[in-house]
Amino acid sequence: MSNGTTRFLAILSVRNEAAFLLEWLAHHRMVGFTDILVFSNDCQDGTDTMLDRLQALDLVTHVRNDGPYDQRGIQFTALNNAAKHPLTRQADWILTCDIDEFVNIHVGDHTLPALLAAVPEATAITLTWRLFGNAGVVKYQDHPVTETFLRAAPELLIWPWRASMFKTLYRNDGIYRKPGIHRPRAPDTDRLEQARWFDGQGRALGPAFRTSRIFSNYGQLNYGLVQLNHYPLGAMESYLLKADRGRVNHASDPMAMDYWVERNFNIEEDRSILRTAPGRSAELDRLHADPTLAALHAAAVAWRRQRFETLMQQDDQRSLFGRLLLTPPSQPMPLAAAQRIIRFALDAQANAATDE
Repeated sequence: MSNGTTRFLAILSVRNEAAFLLEWLAHHRMVGFTDILVFSNDCQDGTDTMLDRLQALDLVTHVRNDGPYDQRGIQFTALNNAAKHPLTRQADWILTCDIDEFVNIHVGDHTLPALLAAVPEATAITLTWRLFGNAGVVKYQDHPVTETFLRAAPELLIWPWRASMFKTLYRNDGIYRKPGIHRPRAPDTDRLEQARWFDGQGRALGPAFRTSRIFSNYGQLNYGLVQLNHYPLGAMESYLLKADRGRVNHASDPMAMDYWVERNFNIEEDRSILRTAPGRSAELDRLHADPTLAALHAAAVAWRRQRFETLMQQDDQRSLFGRLLLTPPSQPMPLAAAQRIIRFALDAQANAATDE
């Protein structure tokens, strides 16, 4: 799977995502990822079987993440295993990504080599989320996510903070010894001074990013070179399935209206990812040309539709679906109010640090 030069590794954890997997894979192969390491757990829709087929075709490496699990969650278990995997050791650059995240590069030919050429000094590049809202889509359809949801949060959104979260594309040169969810982990403290972090605008970042930051700097644009399109909601019917599945890293926290409201921004149209649609579509067509993959995809689509019908027999799920229908899209908070909340949040963090 190597292109003979730079090896780019994407690490992915999935459960019940077979209906979306082929689009995600087609896009990320097209932008330049040479290796895909996927961990699956507790799948009911055939995701694990689809991954086995993709592995047989030499398109991904599939690992069943069946436990026992790290006390911090299933994804941490996967990443601890990923740190020891041969693909991780062989990779030149690594990104940990989710199935609802799509790397969207704005420079050159929109591939990873073009991004690295734009910031040649970087050893780590922060890919800041751009939140894409539900756009009023109620019914789940078997249609590409990247073509269905084209309305997003404004490029400059102060609150909620999570709108400024990032994932990190980092050079696997030994400065960091383990992949993490948002940023690489286990730094070699003797080499941290060698780390050169840049943001999605191409600006050099300060020392705090070498060790702890998971949020981009606030109050400025972060998408000039690259952004991470984040589609956390999908159609309302799909959101019901997502809420039923639960949160990957915060299993005790329910996924309900608070999650929805803090992400359902539809303020600006952003069609930039469609620049790479022809390449993604061609790759997707090649995947669907495999009869086994095509059958598994169709079965996963049918499973999602049946699962929605089943969930709607439950009072709490019908209530959640009704609230989704009743709730208007979220609006950005007035600047003064957002800044006030941030001030309180920073004060709370400072007090917590003092208490420790």
